[in-house]
Amino acid sequence: MSTPPPEDPRTARTRERLRRALLDECAERPLARVSVAAVVRRAEVGRATFYLHYDGLEALAVDACADVVREAVEALHAWRGRPDPVHAPPALVEFFASLTPHSALYRELLSPGGQGPLGQVLHRDLRAYSLRERELAGRADAPLVASAVAATFAGVLGDWLHGLIEATSEEVAHQVWQLLVALHASR
Repeated sequence: MSTPPPEDPRTARTRERLRRALLDECAERPLARVSVAAVVRRAEVGRATFYLHYDGLEALAVDACADVVREAVEALHAWRGRPDPVHAPPALVEFFASLTPHSALYRELLSPGGQGPLGQVLHRDLRAYSLRERELAGRADAPLVASAVAATFAGVLGDWLHGLIEATSEEVAHQVWQLLVALHASR
């Protein structure tokens, strides 16, 4: 498998400016009330440049929130050896606590049950990581458990963000961890 070529530094800078501008706009109003004009004005780029990089605001929003997906996947796998079945790794607790500044945007992109454009990215990436780990361990149930882990985490995260699960960020981190450890322990 070949490695994709590195991103042009100018492209990376432009995308970062657009992502930051969107996050700043969403800190002031819901995504549904943010316009492309406001984002390009804040990012100090032209409208054509915006459309060169993104199909629309939702695509930009998912890209801007993609770090959340990477952080979630890393937080879920931030342990070595035998996992504590009750207490989540500190990285997972920190992950849930870190969602507060942009929780309104995450709610727009991740609906209850873990659906929505951000939920799709989260499910895909988490499933791929879990599948790879279980296959390396020689587990025949790798596809099933990887799907269950991804669906459980995305669903709990979406429900928690939408207030369907009443728990602090620390409580939900420990609760979802317990579910995931049980899934991984299944035979």
